[in-house]
Amino acid sequence: MFEQLFRNMTPVVKNILILNVLFYLAEFAFPNFVDNFALYPISSPNFKPWQLATHFFMHSKQTFFHIFFNMFAVVMFGTMLERVLGAKRFLFFYFSTALGAALLHSFVVYLRIQSIESEMTPEAIQYVIQNGQQLWFEHKNYIDPLMGELNAMLNTPVLGASGAVFGILTAFGYLFPNTELMLLFPPIPIKAKYLVIGYIALELYLGFANNPYDNVAHFAHLGGAIIGFILVYVWQKDRSSFY
Repeated sequence: MFEQLFRNMTPVVKNILILNVLFYLAEFAFPNFVDNFALYPISSPNFKPWQLATHFFMHSKQTFFHIFFNMFAVVMFGTMLERVLGAKRFLFFYFSTALGAALLHSFVVYLRIQSIESEMTPEAIQYVIQNGQQLWFEHKNYIDPLMGELNAMLNTPVLGASGAVFGILTAFGYLFPNTELMLLFPPIPIKAKYLVIGYIALELYLGFANNPYDNVAHFAHLGGAIIGFILVYVWQKDRSSFY
């Protein structure tokens, strides 16, 4: 099955897969790789501009399923999308959705950080910025809830291709709305348009729920979905060629 998938892959999708695997292996080979290439909040001392263009090639090395499911979705749906859009347009689409995901996520995190800092003294904010990183790397945090939350946000990066994946899923659902897909859990068929609508509704709910124990970047997913929809909506001229 996987051999056939790889053989049928389109060129851009194949290169995206290879780059993600190489970045994933590099995380194990180089100790500071994640700190340099995952995306930190813009107000974090760890932020570097190139992280906007590298974080979506990174995946958590804590679980193999993070990269597996993201790349499986890119191969399954991205291959079809590349055949429809063409290689150059699909490459632009992939980077645009990933960047859109990063920008929306960064904006939401910036607003949250501003909200926290508005309740803190300038001295406390500066103390967290100067000393919090070392504390966080030692798996410790401040007892004060505001200082602890600020420190966690400044030192927690986002990584993964999920934003681009949501863009691909949204585009697929728009171009092929009545295509039936088989869910894994539960194993039932569902049309692509309903799957996409359900996913987006769930991400909206979870994003605004703001669960402190939720380490998923829901607004990054929404950002990728929004950009993905806008691009295919603008590019799509003849609905009769899709089903």
